[in-house]
Amino acid sequence: MPNKSIVAAVRTTPETVLEDYARLMELSGYKSQFDPKATTILKNNISWHLLYPSANSTPWQVEGVTKKLTADGFSDQVVVENRTVVTQAKKGEHLNNFTPVHEKYGLPVKYNFDPRDMRWVTYEPKGKMLVLDQIYPNGIRIPDFFFGRNVVHLPTLKTHIYTDYTCAMKNAFGALLDKSRHYCHPQIHETLVDLLRIQLEIQSGTLAVADGTTCGSGPGPRTMTPVVKNLLLASTDQVAIDAVCAKLLGFDPMDVTCIRLASEGELGHGHLDDIELVGDMDTQELKKTDWEFVVGDNAASAVGDLFWFGPLKPLAKLFFQTPIVNTFIMASFLYHDYFWYPTEGWGRVQSWLDDTEWGQHFLTYGNPFEKQRRTGLRSLFPARDS
Repeated sequence: MPNKSIVAAVRTTPETVLEDYARLMELSGYKSQFDPKATTILKNNISWHLLYPSANSTPWQVEGVTKKLTADGFSDQVVVENRTVVTQAKKGEHLNNFTPVHEKYGLPVKYNFDPRDMRWVTYEPKGKMLVLDQIYPNGIRIPDFFFGRNVVHLPTLKTHIYTDYTCAMKNAFGALLDKSRHYCHPQIHETLVDLLRIQLEIQSGTLAVADGTTCGSGPGPRTMTPVVKNLLLASTDQVAIDAVCAKLLGFDPMDVTCIRLASEGELGHGHLDDIELVGDMDTQELKKTDWEFVVGDNAASAVGDLFWFGPLKPLAKLFFQTPIVNTFIMASFLYHDYFWYPTEGWGRVQSWLDDTEWGQHFLTYGNPFEKQRRTGLRSLFPARDS
């Protein structure tokens, strides 16, 4: 591992964002880490299939990255998406305006849950696992499509109810584990470190390109307050970019368990003194920056806290690894999609669309809401003047 890791930071505007992504990636030095003959996976982040600023990758993030990769000779690209027990990948593509970008650049999309696209294989890690071999005693299963590929993670900068922050390391959680990954929540930090070790073993190269045009503060990864920050980050060191993200949000990186464990395991640099920030921000400015984001709680996360980290933890396997889990899945789906979003979330989305430059820029990719209203989902997408 080098003495220092580079994290690129570039300030941006809607008018210059595609060029800014190109400069960001150039500063990251990713080309020296990637295999020019390998397929490059764009692993986006759909934390919520509904549009919610800061929860998901942005269309300009996907467009900026694919344009730069193609210009640099990495033209063999494919988008890979995953599902969770409460999100729908294809619906998320449409509502978050990924589809127009995929169509414009001829980007194929593969789904890690579709056996026509990839198979799940049992993998025996070369390095010592912290918890995954215990959580999955019958074998750790990951998608075969990630072996020997370059991977670009496309997270956003936001808080998270179980890890305080979320960025590059958490993006692999959906990519490499199937829908049983909620088994890992009680040991989420150790799980992320194990997944990082696996990525370093199987992937040709890994780059994280994080969008902070609109960031999220609150009970993430969904029910947050969107905050415009106009910042982009990139690094081939997932620990280092996560440390920078955590510090910006207001956390001491070494107080975040997954960052500390990954740093101690020499999987990347988590100490700010071991990170060289290049571009439009340096390390000294970073150390003085604190966005004062807060995590908070909501109804759904409070239940998780009780069973995964609180006094009901001994019952976690009974409630989350048996058919009883379907009750919690349905409750979460109804709470987020049919209570919180129409009563609280949609107003925040509408304010973002109407009152921010990024919201206006989003609509230049198309208006995905008209079709939803025509199909009858009026409670989720009230009429708006646009």
